[in-house]
Amino acid sequence: MPRFVVEADGGSRGNPGPAGYGAVVLDPASGETLAERAEFIGVATNNVAEYKGLIAGLTAARDLASDAEVLVRMDSKLVVEQMSGRWKIKHPDMKPLAAEAARILPRAQVTYEWIPRERNKHADRLANEAMDAGKRGEQWEPSASSAALDASAARSLSTPPPSGPPGDAAAGAAAARAALAASRSGPDTAATAPASSRTSATGSALAEAAADTLWAEPGSGTGGSIPSAAPAPGRAAHAATATAPAAGQGWGPDMGAPATFVLLRHGETALTPQKRFSGSGGSDPELSPAGRRQAAAVAEALAARGTVQTVISSPLLRCRETARAVADRLGLDVTVEQGLREVDFGAWEGLTFAEVQERFPDDLQAWLDSPKAAPTGGGESFAAATRRISATRDRLLAAHAGRTVLLVTHVTPVKILVRLALGAPPESLFRMELSAASLSAVAYYADGNASVRLLNDTSHLR
Repeated sequence: MPRFVVEADGGSRGNPGPAGYGAVVLDPASGETLAERAEFIGVATNNVAEYKGLIAGLTAARDLASDAEVLVRMDSKLVVEQMSGRWKIKHPDMKPLAAEAARILPRAQVTYEWIPRERNKHADRLANEAMDAGKRGEQWEPSASSAALDASAARSLSTPPPSGPPGDAAAGAAAARAALAASRSGPDTAATAPASSRTSATGSALAEAAADTLWAEPGSGTGGSIPSAAPAPGRAAHAATATAPAAGQGWGPDMGAPATFVLLRHGETALTPQKRFSGSGGSDPELSPAGRRQAAAVAEALAARGTVQTVISSPLLRCRETARAVADRLGLDVTVEQGLREVDFGAWEGLTFAEVQERFPDDLQAWLDSPKAAPTGGGESFAAATRRISATRDRLLAAHAGRTVLLVTHVTPVKILVRLALGAPPESLFRMELSAASLSAVAYYADGNASVRLLNDTSHLR
């Protein structure tokens, strides 16, 4: 029976906007390009274009050999999960396209695999060529395509580099640090080092490895620590009380896949650029036009990553609007969690810092000096907010073990979750920058340890 790999993609410049798709059929043994398809399809959404690319790729594979086994690789988590039967198809535009794709080849002959965008460059380039042609008032022509010239590079990217057992580099940093110390100072150094020295910050190499593994595909890892002799990339977890393996001892214990909270601050409201206090006791503003654009941008970024499995939002309107933009792009529902609300700033709601300093100088100073002090007029203190958010965190962790969950929330909840994960003092809340529509992330492991993987990422807004 012949075997093919189909890589497909689609895009929309506006979502909805001018859209196109690309698909390529590859020989899995040689990597040879067997067929290419691309087309400008007019105004459509990203998801429609992605499904159109899938249909074109499967049709091309069937035309080559109707009895072929086909592995479909796409960077659209939505399409992969829906076509695999793991996610429901709710959008009316998607149902007929999914049904059309399912009829092209018998279900038993087709399997689906999610890949990161950087491993789908051939199909992505074809889709962009199709959209460029449409912009010129033309249709894509194979003779004008340059996508195949880079097919070899694209295929090399589609093969993951050799690595050890899957794990998490950020959470395995303690083991690596202790093992490196052991290799320099003798076999007893790691075993006798204080627990705090085995669970603290990492060097630049580990930080880079953590960034590389932040958006690993959900369910693809099982834990396991990184090699004891060096801080090599990988995903790992290591018990805080466990003795780090000495150099040459191999791999540490398997801690299982972490629960990862991707923390999204809501998009801008009219109050955000003015830096006004905006908590849960104020006017509950909606997203501004800039905030809606930010929500759309972060939705695209998270769709490209393809790792979020659940979307949970603060009850406040600005978060629910941001969460809905993301969830619609991912084909998910939004669950509202009261514990993710912003603190109540009492009489300070709607005021700038300077206005609060002028009207309530003593109360403001007390608030800056102590986490137990509440804003004027019955607001919520940081200490009370920490108790609330800690309880919410624990409840969500129990419900979503091993999963990647998007929490759409506010400045204070994100900072508190990061502070607790780091074991930092309360005053650290005033030393973190957190922009509108920024992404942060914390991974939580079975031994109770946490690893901050990202803070205030706004690259998707540039």
